[in-house]
Amino acid sequence: SSYGGRDVVGYASNPPIVKWPRGAKVALNLVLNYEEGGENCLLHGDGESEKLLSEIVGASAIVGQRHANIESLYDYGARAGFWRLHDLLVRKQVPCTVFAVGMALERNPPACKAMARAGWEVASHGYRWWDYQNVDEAMEREHIQRTVKIHEEMGLGRPVGMYQGKPNVNTRK
Repeated sequence: SSYGGRDVVGYASNPPIVKWPRGAKVALNLVLNYEEGGENCLLHGDGESEKLLSEIVGASAIVGQRHANIESLYDYGARAGFWRLHDLLVRKQVPCTVFAVGMALERNPPACKAMARAGWEVASHGYRWWDYQNVDEAMEREHIQRTVKIHEEMGLGRPVGMYQGKPNVNTRK
């Protein structure tokens, strides 16, 4: 049934018949999240440091101060981790979808050029790596428009997909 905009039934017992190229039985979708440079950080004008999705179990935001460990983890991703994965996937000719945060793209034009050269699909991952749960609709709309513009300006084309990551009930409006 459907309630409040949610569909919890889907196709039920009648899924569509899918015919994959060359008779494949399995499809693998490889996604690379590119968020480094769009996380919460005092250097970005935020009031606290990032706390989510790091290797630091139980990390909490530090209000009014930079979090050196969190910044280092994110910096590693942009400076080294991305390039290691990029080089491996390009060498092995593996296609990739990138969920890219707009502010992160702005901060790393060489990574944008590499994504474009590789022919990767770059989907919008929002403008900031924020929890948008309590962000008002007008600001979220402005962020979505801004990130679409960044994708175009960075030579990645208009994103054909979007995964906000931490959305709210207004995100899909």
